[in-house]
Amino acid sequence: MAWVYLLAAGCMEIVWAVALKQSQNFSQLLPSAIFVVTAILSFLLLSLALKQLPLGTAYAVWTGVGACGVAIVGMIFFGDSVSPVRIAFLLMIGTGIMGLKFTV
Repeated sequence: MAWVYLLAAGCMEIVWAVALKQSQNFSQLLPSAIFVVTAILSFLLLSLALKQLPLGTAYAVWTGVGACGVAIVGMIFFGDSVSPVRIAFLLMIGTGIMGLKFTV
């Protein structure tokens, strides 16, 4: 169950990062509220995962899922650059995340 909590925490990190961008320095109420709720939920889920997983592994997976997810959302919805090299590096992060899961 810890891995489910951890992946959910990473997904919440993606949501709060996008909401933070959309909040326009917290001047927009709905994205600001989404940011606060999902940030708290992300940390709560991470803390639940930490009850069973090593700190370094959990933190690396949490940030990796969030970083890859935000980069992908940026490419799809916000016009961030897309290149084979960028995608290759995202795949490397994903491979590292899977490697950490299988070595715990």
